[in-house]
Amino acid sequence: MKGRKPAVASFWKRHTPTIACFNRAETPLGIDFDALIAALQAFVDEHVAPVWGTPARLVKAKGYVRGCWAMGFFDHANHARRLAYHDLTPEGYPQAKVYVKTTLDDRKLVSVAASHELVEMLVDPCINLVTMKPGGRLAFGYESADPVEDMSFLVDGVAMTNFVYPSYFESFHKPGSVKFDHLGALVRPFQIHAGGYQGVYTKGKWMQLFSSRSKQKRFEMQDRRGRRHERRAASHLRKSARKHLPAGK
Repeated sequence: MKGRKPAVASFWKRHTPTIACFNRAETPLGIDFDALIAALQAFVDEHVAPVWGTPARLVKAKGYVRGCWAMGFFDHANHARRLAYHDLTPEGYPQAKVYVKTTLDDRKLVSVAASHELVEMLVDPCINLVTMKPGGRLAFGYESADPVEDMSFLVDGVAMTNFVYPSYFESFHKPGSVKFDHLGALVRPFQIHAGGYQGVYTKGKWMQLFSSRSKQKRFEMQDRRGRRHERRAASHLRKSARKHLPAGK
């Protein structure tokens, strides 16, 4: 009998999106853009996709590409908004945004911020997935990097974010029984690392949970505008201006 191709892990993924990566930031990234895209591709191929079943093809672009998802690099949230780059591509496809100056001002690495946004877009591209513990009152947003924010590992010499596994959102697992995140830092479902946070919906609004007061203080001091947790709470997601879409059919 002929062998069959192995099925991907995710229950809804069969399409492999192409993600157009473009840089609008005037602030230097701190890393060569081609090297960053190559490392992000390896991050997806070798680490994320085998766990989440979310393959993707990243390509360097000058801007949006018709029929493609996008990852744009901007100086800060106001920079993106001023240029009319909003929540989605002009065609309504998922889009990740990385704020370079904001990231560097927070003494973070652009590569870690980019991989954070990338893995979360791949796992929940519409920013609408939630889960609940049996009998619980909190709806947990399906954000795959927030609970382990501030943790990273090297991919081809480039720092990439840690991320949680599907088991993280499965409350029936006993502590220590399975792996809950890529680096093995967490020991139980829904645990929040000291440097992370978790968005939850309760009493008609979204809020953030923290496992440490120091992380909460840092979070409150940082410019978090335009991030996924803000878009998750929005009544609707806005398409970017069509003027950015290349001419064609």
